[in-house]
Amino acid sequence: MSLWGGRFEQGPSDLLWAYTVERADERLLKHDIAGSIAHARMLAEVGLISESEGDDLVRGLETISHDGLDYQQTDEDIHTAVERRLFELIGEVAGKLHTGRSRNDQIALDLRLFLSEAADDQIAGLQRFVLQVVQTAERHTRTPVASYTHLQQAQVTSLGHHLLAYAWMARRDADRMEDFARRVAVSPLGAGASVGSSLPLDPAITAELLGWDAAFDNSMEAVGSRDLAAEYVFICGQAMVTLSRLAEEIVLWSSQEFRWMTLPDDLATGSSAMPHKKNPDIAELARGRAAIAASDTAAILGLQASLPLTYNRDLQEDKSIVFAAHDRLLSTSQALGAVLAASEFHPPRPQSLVLSLDLAEVLVARGVPFRQAHEIVGGLVAEAERHGIGLSDLKPDVLHAAHASLTIDDIPTIEESLERRAVPGSGSPTDVAVQVIALKTWANLD
Repeated sequence: MSLWGGRFEQGPSDLLWAYTVERADERLLKHDIAGSIAHARMLAEVGLISESEGDDLVRGLETISHDGLDYQQTDEDIHTAVERRLFELIGEVAGKLHTGRSRNDQIALDLRLFLSEAADDQIAGLQRFVLQVVQTAERHTRTPVASYTHLQQAQVTSLGHHLLAYAWMARRDADRMEDFARRVAVSPLGAGASVGSSLPLDPAITAELLGWDAAFDNSMEAVGSRDLAAEYVFICGQAMVTLSRLAEEIVLWSSQEFRWMTLPDDLATGSSAMPHKKNPDIAELARGRAAIAASDTAAILGLQASLPLTYNRDLQEDKSIVFAAHDRLLSTSQALGAVLAASEFHPPRPQSLVLSLDLAEVLVARGVPFRQAHEIVGGLVAEAERHGIGLSDLKPDVLHAAHASLTIDDIPTIEESLERRAVPGSGSPTDVAVQVIALKTWANLD
């Protein structure tokens, strides 16, 4: 069944049907029915159909929602499948459902309804991920590790502080979703094929029935734009990049060279040839799928780039990209969160040379200009490296020669360095505890 054809003397060829029919929109069944129910009720309210006809339409649509839908090869898309089944259930009155409506505003509505629900799903998924990160971080607020710049040891921090960085990034990804959800809740129904209808439709009624506060301001934009689909794919892609960075660290940390963590047996894989292997496949796949997420963002932007207003069939291709982005992020946040929560962490102590900035700041606190302090401590680092020792192993006379005020007591231990962090957000155990509370409060999980 198709919703067109009156002006054609021949039906569509098998080639046309095979190339143009896309089954991805079958996933929009419940959204299509919800939009159709709202449309039917609006039609009855403004008097375009009778109250009894509206009731028949709603009853038939609710039956489809309850019983499901068997798709047929002759169904061009989700809309034709629903309408075909509606004819089977309630007869000719089904033909009135499409009054004042086009597939253009219908699919624009279905997509918005999906995106609205999808944003809520992703926010919940990211909240669960943040909780898993926070719970792992809580166990390691005093586990010292080296922070890294350029993949070289930089300063002392805690493993908890390091992990919470990902929690904050994921929270920001969720914040983007929340902001996006506000923009998507605008009904395009009533825009018709491009410029509305001569029938006395009331888009505000439809929007209210859907639980939204607003209907479209411009009918051409309502059916011809897909920036919201692109925005959703981008937000999912950015969140995948966040997860990919953590995945890369898991790959590194679980290697024999780093030895920061041991993966749980049930969330790792082995080798078909080498019996000793335990591979971080989930993390590697997350990293790879982030690359696909980036390409999908480019694809959905490119899909819109050269289209004149309003609707063009090119836009049919948006749904497979949106659905893939949605599924990819939900599954990745769940899988990586599970790996993090179930792994054992045992990072080695940082090298003592990472205390160099602490020592320079001791001199700064005594009035030495930072550039001079940097030069002094740099010389001490070079001296330690020449002898293959740490800063704390330098002789008192070497320290005194570098600067008369320096003593061995000025070089903190790794644990003291961690406790000395004075700037809010910089990772002392006390501040990590503050972060934990803030993140739990945000996630409504404390």
